[in-house]
Amino acid sequence: MKKIHLIVLFVLFVFACGNLKPTKNKNITAVEIEHIIEDSLLNVRALEIVKETQGAYFLTSKGDAGHIYKSEHDNKMNVEYPIQVGPDSINNNFRSLAVTSKNGFALSIESPARLYKIKNDEKQLVYQENHPDAFYDALEFWNDKEGIAMGDPTDGCLSIIITRDGGNNWFKLPCEDLPKAKEGEAAFAASDTNIVIVGDKTWIVTGGKSSRVCYSPNKGKTWQVFETPIIQGKETTGMYSVDFYDEQNGFAIGGDYTKPDSNIANKIRTSDGGKTWTSVASGENPGFRSCVQYVPNSNGKSLVAVGFKGVDVSNDAGNTWQHISDQSFYTIRFVDGFTAYAAGAGKVSKLHFKM
Repeated sequence: MKKIHLIVLFVLFVFACGNLKPTKNKNITAVEIEHIIEDSLLNVRALEIVKETQGAYFLTSKGDAGHIYKSEHDNKMNVEYPIQVGPDSINNNFRSLAVTSKNGFALSIESPARLYKIKNDEKQLVYQENHPDAFYDALEFWNDKEGIAMGDPTDGCLSIIITRDGGNNWFKLPCEDLPKAKEGEAAFAASDTNIVIVGDKTWIVTGGKSSRVCYSPNKGKTWQVFETPIIQGKETTGMYSVDFYDEQNGFAIGGDYTKPDSNIANKIRTSDGGKTWTSVASGENPGFRSCVQYVPNSNGKSLVAVGFKGVDVSNDAGNTWQHISDQSFYTIRFVDGFTAYAAGAGKVSKLHFKM
């Protein structure tokens, strides 16, 4: 593996959208796609935005990272890839990424699951789990000190690890503090969007034979669980991605990746903070999608969904959808109401949405 040092690694990730240019509820009608990196060996499901540089960080299934950023000197976009994360002797399959104002965090799937804290050239292993069923799916932070990661069930409940000291130490929540997992309930490491945080509130979505929402109002201290009408019952069905526009309005998408054209009960919406969910656009495209995100400053009306069958947009809170590209992506994150980065098999791209 090629060793390339990162010049500027994991700077402040801005969660607030107050400084973004509003879309003024204009409808998205098309997208222009600019491929930043094209590599047939690339496989990216973990992606985060750095708004100061209008760039992004990403992790790959091969265990390395990449950085896209705008140069301060000539205002051009630059790329650093690959960036080594763990030792050459370890094959980390990274599916989860989070950034704070001080550090970056990279989490691998499968046992042994490894979580690295990254700052400039320093890479420190801060958590490792050797449970034979360990499989982590998503990672987020409430603030610079407190973060959470979730994974498939071990010993009868979801795997949830938490840090309260900036990521130096992580502890696993005991099953007695969590809802019991149903038979065949797990999660999908498809786009690093199984967890959503708004303030102190946290939502986690599961999938498989049972697909539910786990909710904490207090940064992981207590938990409730809510049923959903999304398609479920098989290991490959359920929610693959969730996003919340605010504390009340959320949207989840998924389906069955083995039947990507099936569009029955694969899109659901909540307006009461995740307590109840309604199936929308059932029997209408899109079919299976692995990631959904609200368009910033769209008053919760505009959504974009991506998957290996293309890119789709809704301008009416998910009631109807328009297919705007056949380009394949696994995950997407917005820079502002007009621009996003998306990644998948073989590419990381910049998306320019047209109104």
